[in-house]
Amino acid sequence: MAYKIPFVRDMDFVYEEAQPVSPLIRRLVANNPGPFTFRGTGVYIIGHGDVAIIDPGPDDEAHIEALLRAVEGERVTHILVTHRHMDHSPAAHPLAARTGAKVYSSTIPPKPSDCDTLRLEASDDHLFQPDIDVADGDRFSGPGWTIEAVFTPGHTTNHMAYALIEENALFPGDHIMGWSTTVIGPPDGDMTAYFESLEKVRDRDFTTLWPTHGPPVRDVRPFVQAFIDHRREREAQIIAQMQAGKTSIKDMVSVIYADVDKRLHPAACHSVLAHMIRLVQLGQVECMGGPPCVDSLYALKG
Repeated sequence: MAYKIPFVRDMDFVYEEAQPVSPLIRRLVANNPGPFTFRGTGVYIIGHGDVAIIDPGPDDEAHIEALLRAVEGERVTHILVTHRHMDHSPAAHPLAARTGAKVYSSTIPPKPSDCDTLRLEASDDHLFQPDIDVADGDRFSGPGWTIEAVFTPGHTTNHMAYALIEENALFPGDHIMGWSTTVIGPPDGDMTAYFESLEKVRDRDFTTLWPTHGPPVRDVRPFVQAFIDHRREREAQIIAQMQAGKTSIKDMVSVIYADVDKRLHPAACHSVLAHMIRLVQLGQVECMGGPPCVDSLYALKG
């Protein structure tokens, strides 16, 4: 059975203009479209008067000026970052310096790679450090709004989503996107943790997801379940490719992702590696020589 994710890709927006999308939420889309960012980084402004900003985006002067115009006459109290990738976190401290706000994020360090031969476009913001550490369940509030931190590792070791309690909405960062599946790139990305985080979000029964890239997801529980089913199917496809005699991740990707833009195949190799590491941990697959890497060879056990 082929599991189809009901992606949502239609967006009504104007670059670098803050637009109300709910009673408590305004979204401003940065002008940084690409194969990993879709239409661009969606920055969310929560509340009115005293406001929080989620995932401020790239360190681009025109973008930062647009954010400052959007909150003119208001006080920014919190700058919340889901994870330290270049399309999410670099504007945090420049924006904080202009507004006096503090930057909040998990301080769990990313896991460095010792065998990563494929560089992803959405690379780490190595200089990023928050002012204040955030842990699962932490709450932040302002007039009329309450945000809860929801730890969702998988895309990265330190990925933190944020729930807006008053609207039963979640800002999942890159954990769940409406327009595409999420890249899980080891060693910082962990497929087992990703499965667990998907189940955690599914079982919260949120009304809406507001991803950093792409439009909102409204029918949340079946959408998240489709992501889980898709990942299970992907593991079955990997095993089928190995049963057919393939031992290389790149050879598997050329078949499994044949209908996907080839610019995304390096990212697909990372996701297949994440599945392969999980299968090694489960005792179903063995890596032939050294730790599991994109360039390693693999075989089924038994």
